[in-house]
Amino acid sequence: MMRAMADAPAPDSSLTRRSAFHTTRWSIVLQARADSPNDAGASLEMLCRQYWPPLYAYVRGRGHSPHDAQDLTQEFFSRLLAKNWLSAADPARGRFRSFLLMALKRFLANEWDHLRAQKRGGGSVRFELDPQELAEIPAPESTAGDADALFDRQWALALLQKVMQRLRGEHVEAGREEEYEHLKPCLVAERGETDYEALAAMLKISTVSARSAVHRLRKRFREFFREEVAATVEKDADIEDEMRAVINALGAA
Repeated sequence: MMRAMADAPAPDSSLTRRSAFHTTRWSIVLQARADSPNDAGASLEMLCRQYWPPLYAYVRGRGHSPHDAQDLTQEFFSRLLAKNWLSAADPARGRFRSFLLMALKRFLANEWDHLRAQKRGGGSVRFELDPQELAEIPAPESTAGDADALFDRQWALALLQKVMQRLRGEHVEAGREEEYEHLKPCLVAERGETDYEALAAMLKISTVSARSAVHRLRKRFREFFREEVAATVEKDADIEDEMRAVINALGAA
């Protein structure tokens, strides 16, 4: 995937226009702010499911146990509504990534003692945390710097996972799931590593067609990657900087 992102071409103006119609994370937050608590909870569930790994990773990085980190992550999303924190959400102030992290830091500073005194599991926004994903998130040394870096990496991985889900879904919808499984390793292959003759044999197509298929997959990956990043910023001018930040976070591991 790093190979596919590193080869990204210059911004395509037509792609930028298409991305404008892609639902942004900010638009979901702003809509939730305007909705009733029940409606807002439903609209925020998608955000919870996509972004709990980086938030959970940050809490673990601050030294909390896995159990407490799960409770805190769950409660954080609940407090977004219960404490009306969304009223402070302002897309003009920066990236959605920065907004969530700052809100989480304030929550940890002000709400941890109060939460410990409450019965576990009392939040209004509840969803199951994937045990396998929880086990795969490491806990660095308990320092703010390490926790911030871990948050950024898990954020990038969550975004990357969303891109791969969209890419696979597109192939499944077109009845080309098997083709996708054969082509997917090419996204991480270094230049010159892909055996196009072997790939062509597996796909039962010509070598030239195999090369074209890989090119299309990488191009589609870059388009989805750009769209997902664009969905977390308010201004088109911020897209390139955020793309670089995501790539750097993945490469820093």
